[in-house]
Amino acid sequence: MDTDPQANATSGLGVDPATARDTMYDVFMGCIEGYPEKKISQIIIRTQSGIDLAPSTLDLVGVEPFLYPLENRYGILRSQLDSIRNNYDFILVDTPPSMGQFVINGLIAADKVIITFDRGVFSLQGLHAIEMIFQDIAEIIGSTVRADLAILTRWKGGFDTHHENGFIRMLKRWFPDVPGDEALEEERLLHEAEEIIKQKIPVVFTVPYSNLVYESQRQGLPLSHLYPDSEVALAYRKISDTVLSWSVAGPGTVDNKTGGTA
Repeated sequence: MDTDPQANATSGLGVDPATARDTMYDVFMGCIEGYPEKKISQIIIRTQSGIDLAPSTLDLVGVEPFLYPLENRYGILRSQLDSIRNNYDFILVDTPPSMGQFVINGLIAADKVIITFDRGVFSLQGLHAIEMIFQDIAEIIGSTVRADLAILTRWKGGFDTHHENGFIRMLKRWFPDVPGDEALEEERLLHEAEEIIKQKIPVVFTVPYSNLVYESQRQGLPLSHLYPDSEVALAYRKISDTVLSWSVAGPGTVDNKTGGTA
């Protein structure tokens, strides 16, 4: 279920967001008076990989202002998922990298929360931001929200010097006393960042950088279909094994990229 206007999950499963007939835009706008109602079951399509998809589109970016006057705006996704939860063993919700109504809807609908951290300048800031949104949601629904698993993506190898130097400069502001040459320093800083995340989240996986990720996205098929024996696919397989071990009692899990959810 793609609730991100960037629609990366949609295009990553081989569906052109511009050609999708009915999308999550129609589902959310169907809650607004004067717009035709659209159930999530009406927009689901089967992708080439065999994964069912509720697609997104760039139009979704214009929906949020319409949601604010709605009293039940936080529970739209949860009520939609209730109608299809018995059809699936797992439902994954991809939310945007920015905090807003779609992230809140996804977190409230979720049974489990996965946060994905990119190896970038704002990873640790993303952790702080998601902790703040957890507090806000706890006030809204009256119960605790927490992250169950974190994925640290592109955590080693394959980066250009400019990107790396920027990341090192950011980490130095967090850990100014770490000595050593640049390569060793970077490794230690990343370790420090990883340890901070592990203090906050009970299960943490790291995934290496690989061009195969972008190639699989380009072809619109998962790594498990195209490059199942690659290092990066094996890393994700371990994560999948953990997710499969979870007991599913409700609608699914959530995903976002900044420190988001899956």
